[in-house]
Amino acid sequence: MIDPKWLRTDPDRVRRSQAARGDSVELVDELIAADGARRASIVAAETLRSEQKTLGRDVAKAKGEERDALLARTKQLAADVKTAQADTAEAEARFSELMKQVGNLVIDGVPEGGEDEGVVLETVGAPRDFPAEGFAPKDHLEIGEALGAIDMERGTKISGSRFYVLTGVGAQLEIALLNLAMSKATEWGFTAMIPPALVKPSAMEGTGFLGQAAQDVYHLPADDLYLVGTSEVALAAFHSDEILDGATLPRQYVAYSPCFRREAGSYGKDTRGIFRVHWFDKVEMFVHCDPADAEAWHDKLLGYEKEFLTALEIPFQVLDVAAGDLGLSAARKFDCYAWLPTQQRYREVTSTSNCTEFQARRLGIRGRFEDGVRSVATLNGTLCAMTRIIIMLLENHQQADGSVRVPAALRPFLGGREVLAPSA
Repeated sequence: MIDPKWLRTDPDRVRRSQAARGDSVELVDELIAADGARRASIVAAETLRSEQKTLGRDVAKAKGEERDALLARTKQLAADVKTAQADTAEAEARFSELMKQVGNLVIDGVPEGGEDEGVVLETVGAPRDFPAEGFAPKDHLEIGEALGAIDMERGTKISGSRFYVLTGVGAQLEIALLNLAMSKATEWGFTAMIPPALVKPSAMEGTGFLGQAAQDVYHLPADDLYLVGTSEVALAAFHSDEILDGATLPRQYVAYSPCFRREAGSYGKDTRGIFRVHWFDKVEMFVHCDPADAEAWHDKLLGYEKEFLTALEIPFQVLDVAAGDLGLSAARKFDCYAWLPTQQRYREVTSTSNCTEFQARRLGIRGRFEDGVRSVATLNGTLCAMTRIIIMLLENHQQADGSVRVPAALRPFLGGREVLAPSA
């Protein structure tokens, strides 16, 4: 959550951020009122408790009728304190509930607008000219089926629509991508992790996924656990309610995990193939750091994503995501969109978000620095969302005979193979 001090010192900044996100500006005024009521109730309760302590000393000294009167006042005061404490708890709960609805403060310079109004910062690589090569590109599903790599029909039979099975070389391709991604991340100083894919409500709420994104989350009511849509959730909660030694920061983690998404609201979108599915595996980077270093780390995470896509020889663009398309926790987000030949457009494959202290405040993650104990910053970045990267490899590196060229960086993890050939 945001630092409550902004409500008191610069509420207009919070209003501007809410407006940029397309969220309720009126919520800020509700919060200011709730904060005032909360602080007033705390003062009232403390005043009554102070009187209660003083009265206790007076009763010990009093005698006769004075003592009887003081005892009667003590009894009434005890009831008043109980009521004041209940009022304080209610005011705190109201303030906390409203605070959970406020998105992170958008960083200055983030583009205005919604989903389609992000700004392209750079284009890396050039799409192939398939007509000049003498053939029309096939889509990833046609290629994947010919390679014996993707089985949508049996995935649907097993689990329903938007499920799939990676078979043969398809499974090998994911494992190769996993090994490449993990080896790269290790070179960059990340600690490899394999965290749980089931988390408690506190982890999901603390990372901001039970707000506007709740409809896209799978919940297991019998156990009150959630299936994660990204290992960001577990990696953020890894240090929940801890005070980290500032000298040990940054903490860099990279995790491989399954991800589950209901894809609510995507009816009719990307129904063919494995672009938009209910389950996929992903390698995710995560950083806990001093807030002063957060923006520099955001640039680093983007740089790592760009390096990975470049190594796979996939053309892509970098997008500065518009404020109206930021998740609740992100103060700024950069997406990489890879070129998809059969759709003749760039599609999202990676994302990196600077969540500043927002998630850390909700999860109770602090650092002990020279100037005291305060919240750390958290950042996340997708290194390899398997299904989408497999799509981009198949389509961008396909050849006229139906085979797929393996980029040089991936060959050591595929037994040295330079080409993936269709099944006989």
